[in-house]
Amino acid sequence: MGLGLTFSPLVPLELLWVAAAAAAIMAALLLIVRSRGAWVRAVALAFAVLALANPSFTREDREGLPSVAAVVVDRSPSQGFGERRAQADQVRAAVQQRLGRIANLEVRVVEAGEADGETDGTRLFNALGATLADVPPDRVAGAVFITDGRVHDVPGDAAALGFAAPVHALVTGRPDERDRRVVLVSAPRFGFVGQSQTIALKVEDQGAPPGAAQITVRRDGEALETRTVTVGETVQVEIPIPHAGQNIVEVEASPLEGELTTINNRAVVAIDGVRDKLRVLLVSGEPHAGERTWRNLLKSDASVDLVHFTILRPPEKQDGTPINELSLIAFPTRELFQQKINEFHLIIFDRYARQGVLPIIYFDNIARYVRDGGAVLVAAGPDYASQTSIWRTPLDVILPAEPTGQASEQPYHARLTDLGKRHPVTRGLEGAESDPPHWSRWFRLVDARAIKGSGLMRGPDDKPLLLLSREGEGRVALLLSDHIWLWARGFEGGGPHLDLLRRLSHWLMKQPDLEEEALRMAVQGRELAVRRQSMEETVAPVTLTTPTGATRTLELQAADPGVWRAVTPANELGLWRATDGKLTTLVNVGPANPREYAEVTSTTEVMGALAAATGGDARRILERDTVAVPRIVPVRASETFRGDDWIGLKMRDASVVRGIGVLPVFAGVLGLLLLVGSLAATWLREGR
Repeated sequence: MGLGLTFSPLVPLELLWVAAAAAAIMAALLLIVRSRGAWVRAVALAFAVLALANPSFTREDREGLPSVAAVVVDRSPSQGFGERRAQADQVRAAVQQRLGRIANLEVRVVEAGEADGETDGTRLFNALGATLADVPPDRVAGAVFITDGRVHDVPGDAAALGFAAPVHALVTGRPDERDRRVVLVSAPRFGFVGQSQTIALKVEDQGAPPGAAQITVRRDGEALETRTVTVGETVQVEIPIPHAGQNIVEVEASPLEGELTTINNRAVVAIDGVRDKLRVLLVSGEPHAGERTWRNLLKSDASVDLVHFTILRPPEKQDGTPINELSLIAFPTRELFQQKINEFHLIIFDRYARQGVLPIIYFDNIARYVRDGGAVLVAAGPDYASQTSIWRTPLDVILPAEPTGQASEQPYHARLTDLGKRHPVTRGLEGAESDPPHWSRWFRLVDARAIKGSGLMRGPDDKPLLLLSREGEGRVALLLSDHIWLWARGFEGGGPHLDLLRRLSHWLMKQPDLEEEALRMAVQGRELAVRRQSMEETVAPVTLTTPTGATRTLELQAADPGVWRAVTPANELGLWRATDGKLTTLVNVGPANPREYAEVTSTTEVMGALAAATGGDARRILERDTVAVPRIVPVRASETFRGDDWIGLKMRDASVVRGIGVLPVFAGVLGLLLLVGSLAATWLREGR
């Protein structure tokens, strides 16, 4: 309960001050001239001014509020090392019991720091702020953290806490812990395909004398190098970048005897492979209506460096002109097909027929180029069925279909085969889902007999239209019609020529996304999506290995033709590995090297400065292999909240007003008596 005096003036404040000044002057004059009854008149004037000020006595009925203490329990992954989690549970039970004995104290317990696949590091002060968000600062008695000391959101100063109360840290773990970790000094994010990138790293030991360690370098799960390095010394490792997309590089150090965990003995780098330029050689043969379709497609791609030669003279024209005079410029056949052929990622023959421009020996070079990893695409027309067909060269051993010598001239809709519906080059082409397909007709098909490879599209009477095959390390595609330009020109609504030709050329150039057999993982929010792409009817279950080494098995469900999927929670930061026995893939969840595993030895230093600034303490709870929890003492007037065997909380005197009583002094009978009494006393004094 509290008693106070308040004023509610009956007149404007300026007028009240004028009246008070006038009354004061009059009272002073009366006292100076020693007028009879001067002091009685002064009192009467004062009462008159007070009546205008309208004073009131107020009484507040207050109810005391309990002080609030927060207990934050660290549940981060690093608490799972050694006996820390059991120690934390034991300390939590003891702290809650001792806080429960303190009168007028509200205790709030929160668990924080659990891995969610998104948050990097242990963030306990975020949880503290959320727990005390509805508590006024003058009610906070303090906070007790039960942690291993590796906290990554410790405020820089005590003022950032938002309250003036002690912060204590009870640290789990042992003071003699040992650990080894791999530290990345520098690592590139990108690298050109076919070149190497340099990673700088070092191995650090905590709690152990300097020594040597063995490191193993892997790329996409494949071991590249093993070497012995000096602990603490920076070393450089060269990493070849063989393909576009992510190249996952792991550097793993040998374990340290007696170390706390081996999870941070490995560092991960994700290097995105980027092709400098995709070099494509396009050789156009006999002029035809769709001659520019391929050129327009390839020129529209900024990543493609196109070399294009066109033979403007039809083969049936014979006038005795020497071959070396038929070109507007000299065709550098020797330079292209012998000296620099391996610099091209793709060679396209668009309606090309033998005209004596390319000697037969160069076709041998092209076949060898394919087997060594190159790619050839033949977009065929009537030339493929003629006596000058490109089939009648040494390329016949790599081409997937033999021409019959005939060509069908009739309207038809190109359709996907069963394999084509599952193959990434043709799967999901816009318009393919309807029957007939929702794209324009073609009017020519070169009859051929498929001898190898995969037929993805078919023409009338199930004749092969688009075939793909692998030859050695390289790839070959054969399109048995020259009417795809009808799609490009919008005839009868056109068709998905851009999607088809772009996918086709990128498959030939070994774009990873277009592989027939592939296992991939991707992070989607807090989930991990596993995607299996296959030409088979069924796929095997996938075994997932988490960053901490735990395993789980996923049964994949069919999603689209040739595609199976599954989703699982991504509840750990770090490198995940998936395998189905044939294929293996890696994906990193969160940052490449989580802060949670960078330093795992327990410590009092991280929270020591903040605890000392608030008058609190950061101490270990393990004494002689026994958990020793300090006494918790309520403290009311002190700046120090710690001792040898105790920690303190700042008890508050906060209260809330439940009711208010108001007694106006000059209202009602009391006010009337005061005013009338003062006037009567004046008259009485003057009447004597």
